[in-house]
Amino acid sequence: MRRDRAADAADGHPVLRLRERSGQRDLDACVGVLTGVHKADGYPVDWPDRPAEWLEGDRALGAWVAELDGRVVGHVGLARPGAGDEAPALWSERAGPGAGAAGVVSRLFVAPDARGHGIGALLMGRVVREARARGLHPVLDVVSSDTAAAALYARLGWQLLAIVEQQWRPGLRVALHCYAAPPEDPRQH
Repeated sequence: MRRDRAADAADGHPVLRLRERSGQRDLDACVGVLTGVHKADGYPVDWPDRPAEWLEGDRALGAWVAELDGRVVGHVGLARPGAGDEAPALWSERAGPGAGAAGVVSRLFVAPDARGHGIGALLMGRVVREARARGLHPVLDVVSSDTAAAALYARLGWQLLAIVEQQWRPGLRVALHCYAAPPEDPRQH
């Protein structure tokens, strides 16, 4: 699959495009995809009352979507650390003074019928580039039940910092796997 190809490609290959999330139409499409992901995989574990607001987030620095043949099929966001984010503090402790700030990778999902094309990895690559362009080190937390996401992060070379437990609400205690992106490769500059 090739990225950023013309939508009218006649060779029969699906056209995959990554771009910044933009406007209500994208947000509505993302909520639709997220609903399908939740039904198939249970992500997010704690379904938000207002999914569009959850996607936008109050600490958001940016968000990107993946389109397959013109249809939104994936999403990822970058946010400032906030309450409940465990990975930023764990990374800062491990990296030491002067390591800089962390940026939280969040809201990553790919439509079940669009999986197998490397879309999750492409979205992760995009958000990592953005975090680094902003001088931030990418980190994230993922619930332990999301084994597919954990496998993706391991394949991409992300480092497991720790597994911590959190009480999200009465009756919902979760184990979180906290990850940090691998160090930046200086040859990529």
